[in-house]
Amino acid sequence: MPALPALQHLLVVSPHLDDGVFSCGQLLAAHPHSHVLTVFAGAPAAEVGLTPWDAQCGFDSSEQAVAARHVEDREALARLGAKPVWLSFLDGQYGSTPGCDEIEAALRPALDAVRPDAVLMPMGLFHSDHALVHEACERLMKRSSAGLWLAYEDALYRRMPGLLQQRLTLLTRHGICATPATPQRTGTLAAKRRAVEAYASQLRAFGDGGYADTEAPERYWQLTQATAPKPRGRRAPSATAEEVHDAD
Repeated sequence: MPALPALQHLLVVSPHLDDGVFSCGQLLAAHPHSHVLTVFAGAPAAEVGLTPWDAQCGFDSSEQAVAARHVEDREALARLGAKPVWLSFLDGQYGSTPGCDEIEAALRPALDAVRPDAVLMPMGLFHSDHALVHEACERLMKRSSAGLWLAYEDALYRRMPGLLQQRLTLLTRHGICATPATPQRTGTLAAKRRAVEAYASQLRAFGDGGYADTEAPERYWQLTQATAPKPRGRRAPSATAEEVHDAD
């Protein structure tokens, strides 16, 4: 397996305000000054009221929930030496889902501004928001000049049977080769744990043991566009005995 080059500055694309740390916290700890770009970080209007998930997290309104999550995300990333970038798209639970083209268009200037050594995108497992972010990143990867693209396995969802295998199959169909990748440097689990703990409201909703997968080893895949195999030269068929006889 070819080794990844040494990395300094990462851009982790996170669907929600916690996914980047849950899935890549140790890697971020080893690469300070990296950026975590959260796609669905927008605040819902007051008329949205209170969603079941936000109520489970202990909030009185969804506006209050997103404001608190911004505070939690900033603190979690500060503990890892990373910087937040928040897009204004709304989490799917708030009933306003953007199109893939909109997300791709918003990601492109962010990528140009940050200029990372590597872009890390979610595999896009289970959750519709995760799948949408994956699709937008996949499109951007095919059109971008950025060199190194890695996919991370979405923490919590990667444990669901068959989901990772389905995504790898789809990547192959889309002409993308996914190869297991091991970064040269990763941080400690203790550093990641401290960052995860900053998302207190989310952890409250997951309950005891509901986020245990954040403690399991992080796994990454290098993504490259597959190249068509070169056609091999075809040898002229040898003459049959009947053809030789006719020639005589």
